[in-house]
Amino acid sequence: MDEALVRSLTPGVLTVLVRRGADFAAAEDAVQDALVEAVRGWPADPPRDPKGWLVTVAWRRFLDAARADTARRRREDRVEEEPVPGPAPDVDDTLQLYFLCAHPSLTPSAAVALTLRAVGGLTTRQIARAYLVPEATMAQRISRAKRTVSGVRFDRPGDVATVLRVLYLVFNEGYSGDVDLAAEAVRLTRQLAASVDHPEVAGLLALMLLHHARRAARTAPDGSLVPLAEQDRGRWDTASIAEGVRILQAALARDRLGEFQAQAAIAALHADAPTAGETDWPQIVEWYDELARLTDNPVVRLNRAVAVGEADGPRAGLAALAELDGTLPRHTAVAAYLHERDGDVDTAARLYAEAALKAPALAERDHLTRQAARLNSRRRGRR
Repeated sequence: MDEALVRSLTPGVLTVLVRRGADFAAAEDAVQDALVEAVRGWPADPPRDPKGWLVTVAWRRFLDAARADTARRRREDRVEEEPVPGPAPDVDDTLQLYFLCAHPSLTPSAAVALTLRAVGGLTTRQIARAYLVPEATMAQRISRAKRTVSGVRFDRPGDVATVLRVLYLVFNEGYSGDVDLAAEAVRLTRQLAASVDHPEVAGLLALMLLHHARRAARTAPDGSLVPLAEQDRGRWDTASIAEGVRILQAALARDRLGEFQAQAAIAALHADAPTAGETDWPQIVEWYDELARLTDNPVVRLNRAVAVGEADGPRAGLAALAELDGTLPRHTAVAAYLHERDGDVDTAARLYAEAALKAPALAERDHLTRQAARLNSRRRGRR
């Protein structure tokens, strides 16, 4: 069975049921039942209209469940409204699902899980493996999220910024389990870009493509992290870079700058440099200034300090870093890097070791530990 086809049809089938009056949780359960029937029957007898088939079977499963409910009489009225089986309307309601799954009453983790399930078409098991949590835990998280949004109607305008934030969270989950969440985020964002004309949606898609293009060069064969400056740029995906730049240029031409467009512009400047030494750091600093103006985000200012250190020298970078809160994540790692660039090997080694203890991920901790060991070895060699 064509798994990609089924995943692409799932959001549309779900929205058809919700528009007919099914609450979200019941509709989602009915669609999953229909998908099980499809797995059993389609390989031997594929339907001419896969979406119509799924809508018909899912609606019948919903009605079966509704008849068994305590409010039997009220819900059985919907039986009379069952449409005559036939081709399903060719309407893409995926956008409404995005807004529903990014409902403000949901926590970020719940919104991401619900988006992967309802829009991405992933199973609970796949999502659980991607998040490295037990399937039962993920099932409970998704069930709570479905209950939260079950009474929400589709006739309310959605918040594109919230949807983009959820997709950005999905992308940043990285690569684990049997589902590549970064690739899945790119796929979902493509769907959103096809459904809504918004420069920030295009900006996010461009940002994802430009970052994802460097994926193959980000880790060494032993799994260790490879810093951007040391990556083999010949392993970057030039097709993805070209597509990302093209999408970004079209978005910027609309003169409605947003944070994802600014981030994508920074990523594009890195991608455009043939070598790390040819990176246009002064222009990157200018884009970080724009991004800081748009977001007032301390992490943006932390990254800006690195860019200032590259453009104007490590001491300028340390001066910019001194203006920031020392408890910021990765503040110590940035300080270590800038001190090393300034030639203060002793301070840099100490700070790398401190940063390793604070690192949020194992790969990052190992990288910082190796940096500290490298500098300590250099110090011993001078004695």
